[in-house]
Amino acid sequence: MNQIQSDLDRQKINNDYYHGLGQKWYGAQDDPIALLRAESKVRNQWVYETLMATTPTANVLDVGCGGGFLSNFLAAKGLTVTGLDLSKESLDVAHLYDHSQCAKYVYGDAYLLPFEDHSFQAVTCMDFLEHVSKPELVLKEISRVLKPGGSFFFHTFNRNWLAWLLVIKGVEWFVKNTPKDLHILEMFIKPSELKTMMEPLGLHIKDLRGLRPQLNSSFFRMLVKKEVDENFKFTWTRSTLMSYTGWAQKDC
Repeated sequence: MNQIQSDLDRQKINNDYYHGLGQKWYGAQDDPIALLRAESKVRNQWVYETLMATTPTANVLDVGCGGGFLSNFLAAKGLTVTGLDLSKESLDVAHLYDHSQCAKYVYGDAYLLPFEDHSFQAVTCMDFLEHVSKPELVLKEISRVLKPGGSFFFHTFNRNWLAWLLVIKGVEWFVKNTPKDLHILEMFIKPSELKTMMEPLGLHIKDLRGLRPQLNSSFFRMLVKKEVDENFKFTWTRSTLMSYTGWAQKDC
């Protein structure tokens, strides 16, 4: 396997963190992966509902699927799903937690997707673009494998002082076992920059929304205990200053 992704990114950001998570993907509360798990509970349902409204029989590619939060959710809903990641350890966990036994998991490089042109009706890419040095190359590959008229779903982080304070420093300060360089501000992407990368590829944003933590009792417990319990929740917001989720459609 051509590991372009690994070669380009290994010196900038701590992507090795994901290789060693194991069962923490689905169980840890004293680890930042718990925040990703909480985020996914909001995003997964929205992705599914949007697919049902636009492409109810879609076959879906989940790029950078990690432990399978979205892939397994969509597979359990009856969709045909392929999850791709460069971490074999994460793919093993994703497969283990695929209770439908219907998701397909593939070891592969996001810079060189091992699929034919126009293979998928929908592609998802959640919390991944900020982990690669050349997101424009990943987007080019996503557009290549996406069928005309297909849907692209994404989530990433905005690049500004607020995102640095909350997403990077806040997690370091208030969540146990946060490793160094889990996120790097220079790799965050402004919405305008992402749009500029996508438009020449025929990908046009139809919906863009922010995501933030709910200020409930679990949020304040996290500040004290430095753990993220199962009642920690995220909610949609109009502001994209911190992070943003979107749906784009490819030209027909």
